[in-house]
Amino acid sequence: MDRDEMNIGEVVAGQLCTGCGVRSYLAPERYEMVDDLNLGRRPMLIRSSDSHGDLEDDDAIRSCPGRQLKHSEDPRGYGAENDLSLAWGPVIEIWEGHASDPEIRLEGSSGGVLTALSLYCIEREGMHGVLHSTSKVETPYLNESVMSTDRSQLLAATGSRYAPTSPCDSLDLIEKAPSPCVFVGKPCDVAGLRGAQESRPALNDKLGLALSFFCAGTPSTRGTLELLKRAGVSNLAGVESVRYRGNGWPGRWIVRARGDDGDIHQHSMTYDDSWDFLQRFRQWRCYICPDHTGEFADISCGDAWHRDSSFDAGRSLVVVRTEVGRDILHRAMAAGYLSLRVTEPRSLYQSQPNLLDSRCSLWGRLLALRLSGAPAPSYSGFPLAKLWLRRVSVVQKIRSIVGTLKRIRTKHLKHPVNVAPVDRDLMEA
Repeated sequence: MDRDEMNIGEVVAGQLCTGCGVRSYLAPERYEMVDDLNLGRRPMLIRSSDSHGDLEDDDAIRSCPGRQLKHSEDPRGYGAENDLSLAWGPVIEIWEGHASDPEIRLEGSSGGVLTALSLYCIEREGMHGVLHSTSKVETPYLNESVMSTDRSQLLAATGSRYAPTSPCDSLDLIEKAPSPCVFVGKPCDVAGLRGAQESRPALNDKLGLALSFFCAGTPSTRGTLELLKRAGVSNLAGVESVRYRGNGWPGRWIVRARGDDGDIHQHSMTYDDSWDFLQRFRQWRCYICPDHTGEFADISCGDAWHRDSSFDAGRSLVVVRTEVGRDILHRAMAAGYLSLRVTEPRSLYQSQPNLLDSRCSLWGRLLALRLSGAPAPSYSGFPLAKLWLRRVSVVQKIRSIVGTLKRIRTKHLKHPVNVAPVDRDLMEA
């Protein structure tokens, strides 16, 4: 399949879709996001194409981060060290620290920096709100996109969501807002946002700041359901809350559910155990992603794993990627919302070795896909070949190719998949 000619349906069928939701935002009358238990959130056609729809599809395919990712500028033009930009994309500054507010820091996944920045933009920058993802009230093991406009709403949505989210499906909330807004999403979500900005001037005008977080992949909804089952939760209708992290660093996976006896019971698991289980359910596209650290965002944050994680509250690495991000971050620090200090580039390497290894091995995986004729995305502006040649041993090179060839067979990557939307009433029962 020629990746340069793929349409949205072929991206989904080829397991390249990230589930960002940008398709349904650009053409809400033609597509809707549905839940597939095994694949994740996917766009489904609800009305056939017409001349107007063809134009919408053109916008969508250009905006689709599953099909292609493109850096419009050489990351080295941002003044970063050459090796740093090769491995981590555009980098202007790197900070380390946490939210100054102790409650935000405690409840956040890794220091609460994204929540504190979002709150600062609302309270001090005059922004209308923050478009992000949170758990659904009625079915907390599922997610939904919301626009938070105050501190209480932001705090209610703290903590990572290791399950499918599609924040781009609600970009119309930013487009129609009375003033600029903040967007918070996975790296692929921000890439979809950037693509949509090019075709929607109104959205571009209303975006005040794009924030992202480091991401090792998105598990499917089935992953969460299987984890609930493993924890002893048999009645989905009795689930009252699901929290993957936060309330300490790195926090625990905690679910509160009503049992057969009518009482509320709390089930808990360590972060390491829960993530080790959930990562088995990651969508295929995450295995061949070059951007795990939010390279298209203004600011991206991740855990400072090189620090002692026995602290009661977390620390974040804060990567400034644009001048817009730098200006707002500095004003937020001056206003007392963030407690940060400049840190060395080696902090990225020390804290996120797995994400770096994944990026370095990617060129070999893509090579295997293309040699076999399996669907593969297009990446421009990512120095993947250089990383693969310079930083990957001969043994690892072989593994990156052979391992992918095996996955092509076991995951049936050369055979189109059909989206099977789950019966929402059944899943919510």
